[in-house]
Amino acid sequence: PDYDYIRGLSPTISIEQKTVSKNPRSTVGTITEINDYLRVLFARVGEQHCYSCHRHVEPQTAEQVVDEFMLLEEGTKYLLLAPIIEHRKGEHLELLEDVRRSGFARLRVNGEVHNLEDEILLDKNRRNQVEIVVDRLVARPNARPRITDSVETALKWGHGKLILSVVGQTDDRLFSEHRYCSNCKISFPEVLPQSFSFNSPLGMCKSCNGLGNALRIDPDRVIPDKSRPLGGAAIKGFNLHIARWFKRVMETVAAHYKIDLEAPFEALSPKHQDIMLNGTGERKYEVEFRRSRRSFTHPCAWEGIIPRMERLWRETESEENRIRYAAYFTDARCPDCRGYRLRPESRSVTIAKQSIVDVSGMTIGDAHDFLGALELKGSYQVVADELLKEIIGRLRFLKDVGLSYLTLDRPGPTLSGGEGQRIRLASQMGSELTGVLYILDEPSIGLHPRDNQRLIGTLEHLRNLGNTVIVVEHDAEMMLSADWIVDFGPGAGRLGGDIVVSGPPSKIRKHKTSLTGQYLSGRRQIPSPETRREIDRKRVIQIQGAAANNLQNIDISIPVGLFTCVTGVSGAGKSSLINSVLYPATARALNNARIAVGAHKAILGLEQFDKVINIDQSPIG
Repeated sequence: PDYDYIRGLSPTISIEQKTVSKNPRSTVGTITEINDYLRVLFARVGEQHCYSCHRHVEPQTAEQVVDEFMLLEEGTKYLLLAPIIEHRKGEHLELLEDVRRSGFARLRVNGEVHNLEDEILLDKNRRNQVEIVVDRLVARPNARPRITDSVETALKWGHGKLILSVVGQTDDRLFSEHRYCSNCKISFPEVLPQSFSFNSPLGMCKSCNGLGNALRIDPDRVIPDKSRPLGGAAIKGFNLHIARWFKRVMETVAAHYKIDLEAPFEALSPKHQDIMLNGTGERKYEVEFRRSRRSFTHPCAWEGIIPRMERLWRETESEENRIRYAAYFTDARCPDCRGYRLRPESRSVTIAKQSIVDVSGMTIGDAHDFLGALELKGSYQVVADELLKEIIGRLRFLKDVGLSYLTLDRPGPTLSGGEGQRIRLASQMGSELTGVLYILDEPSIGLHPRDNQRLIGTLEHLRNLGNTVIVVEHDAEMMLSADWIVDFGPGAGRLGGDIVVSGPPSKIRKHKTSLTGQYLSGRRQIPSPETRREIDRKRVIQIQGAAANNLQNIDISIPVGLFTCVTGVSGAGKSSLINSVLYPATARALNNARIAVGAHKAILGLEQFDKVINIDQSPIG
C-alpha cells in the first residue's frame, strides 16, 4: 500500500489467523518440529524389541560376543558354530564342498555333528539346519586370543551370526552382529531417524502408506436400517435374489452358528453381527446346492458381506459398478498399524518402556512430564541432553499457550483456527529469536478466559527476549495487558481509517471519543437480553453416547429453533462434540456426505431438518 516512509523496521514474522494445513500427513508433532527431535532421540537412544515376542533385540560386535564367552564358568566345554544353512530345503552340494576345501573338519547337521571326511548327504525335501563347527573350546581365563579368532571366523561364515552350544545342554544361544530376534527368527533393519517418520518409506506402515487410515466398506452404509433382517432387504450393495450362491452360503453359516436371519440385525449379538459382516476366514462349510432337480454339496468358505463387496469393487471391470460400490466406502482406521502410521519394527523401539507412538499419543502436558523426568545412563544421557532440551522447551511453550490437552499425533486438519495459530506461535517461541517484529492476528481466538492469561504471559515472554510484539485484538484482557494501544476508528468503513488515540491503556480509558476506551473503562457495556425464547422440550436433537477424542460417553439434548452456545475451557471437548460428532453425522444423514464421524451411539431428532450448513474458519473460496 501507499506510504511516505517506514523507519526502524526489524526482521518481521507474521503469525496469521489462517487455518492449519489440510495435509492428512500433518500432525501437531510435525508442525511444531517436535517429531524431528523425537525421531533422532529414538534412533540414538531407543532400545529395539521384537514386535512379536517383545524380547530385547540389539546388534553385537565381535568384541561383545567374546566378552559373553569369557563369562562362561571355567572348565565349561562348548562348540562355536557358524550357521550356513538355516531351515532351507536342498542338497547344497557346492556349499558343503566349499566348506570342506576351506579346511573345516566338522559340521553339525540338524543337531548331529558329522566329520566332513565322511560323505554328508542332505535330504533335499527337508528344511535342513547346518552349522560349521568352527572350534571346540573349554572355558579358560587365558583363552581370549583363540576365542577372538574363532568368533571372527564364525561371524564371517555365518554372515554376522554365530551359535554357542554348551556340551550337555539342549538350548543353544544365538549371537548376531545384526538386529535379530533369535526367538522369532526375525531380522530388524538398522534404526535410523527416518525409521520413525510416517512420511518415509523406511518408517511408514506399508498398508496405509503412513496415513493411518484406509478406505474400507462402512457397515453403517451396507446396513443403514438395522431394524431390518439380513434375510430381508437390510443389505445394500447387491441383490440376494441375484446372488443366490452367496445367499445359500450365508444361510448355511447362519444355521451352523444358530443365527436368525429373519430377526432384526440390531437384535443379533455382536459376535453374530461380526460373523455376518466380516466372515470366518478360511474355514469351510458343506453347502447344499440345487440344480435341475438335483442336489449336491460343496465345501465353501464364508468371506463375509463386507470382504465380498471389497473384492467385487477390486475385481470389477465395469466403471458403473466401481462407482456404485465406492458409495459404500469411507475412511477407517488402518487394520495393520491401528492408526499409528508406523511399521511394527519402528513401533517396537522404546525408551523407558514407551515407544514413539506412546509418547505421541500422550497429551502435551503428560509428554512434557514424562520426558522431563527421563533418566538415562552413560553415553545415552550425553546423546539425549541437547535433544531433550529442544523437545521439552517446545512442549513447555505449547503448554504456555494453553494447548496442554492436545496430543502430538493429533492430525493437523482437525485443529481449530485458534489452535493452529497458537501452535505456530509456540513453534516460533521455540526458536528463541531476538530483535524480531512479531505480528499476530487475534491470537485469543478460540481461547477460554481461563487460558487468556497463559497466552498473555507467552507474548510478554517474547517481548522480554528483546522482540517487538504487535497484536490485532479485541479482547479486553489482552488490551489491558499491553504496553501501548493504537485505537482505530472512530467507526467502520468510510467512518474509519483514522487513529483515534494512541498510548498506554490508562490514556485509552480516559479518552472521551474512543469507543474502545468507553468499554474498557465501563462507561459503556454490552446489555444482556431481557427476554429469552421459550424452550420446547419436545423439539430437541439428542446426541447419545458421544465418545470422540476426550468425550466421556456423554448424552446431550440441544433445543431446536434456539440460539445455543456450547462453551467450556480449551480442550474440554466442544469441537469434538459439534465438529467431530454432530456435524459429520448430520451431514451424512441429510447431505449424503462421505466424512468420518466421531464415536457415538445415536443422534435423534434429525427428521426436523432438511440440510446442515457448517460455517467454519476456512477461507471463503
